[in-house]
Amino acid sequence: MALGYWGYLIVGRSERPLAETDALRAVRDGLTSRERRDDGWQVWEYPSGDGDVGSMNTLAMETDAPALFGYVMDSRCVVLEAAAPESGAWTTCLARDAMAGYLGAGHAEGESDGDGGLTLDDYFLEPGDAARRAVDWAAEAGHTVNTGPLLDVLTAEPDPLAENLFFRFLDRLGVLPL
Repeated sequence: MALGYWGYLIVGRSERPLAETDALRAVRDGLTSRERRDDGWQVWEYPSGDGDVGSMNTLAMETDAPALFGYVMDSRCVVLEAAAPESGAWTTCLARDAMAGYLGAGHAEGESDGDGGLTLDDYFLEPGDAARRAVDWAAEAGHTVNTGPLLDVLTAEPDPLAENLFFRFLDRLGVLPL
């Protein structure tokens, strides 16, 4: 069985390359630019099955713009970490069934790992809350979006790769149209 992709996709807006920010200094040499748009939005990649790229809060404050990290796990699910200077930080995931499997967690209250352990909602915002936070994030980025299309992505399964969900989410945020 082939292994899927493991690594970070980093999204932010700045006049200078995100790789030059202090927030991403520790991983600068491993970053690859995937897209840079005229409006300043950028997508960078940091392939890694372990480690940490830094703080999205720090990146958002340094660029004075919303930032979003997607940690892709084996192309099966994505941890989404987002921050914006005014609306704050939040974390959720894409492909919740696969993420629950990785964490050995149930989806909601009363649906734990069978040992009375944590549920997926103990780790991540549930889709409805995440969609509402994403609307605020997008507004701070200058985009008016609705919760419905965001919720559709937040509750979807990979098709076939979780990275596709990540880019669909960016499209629904109005950041990187497909």
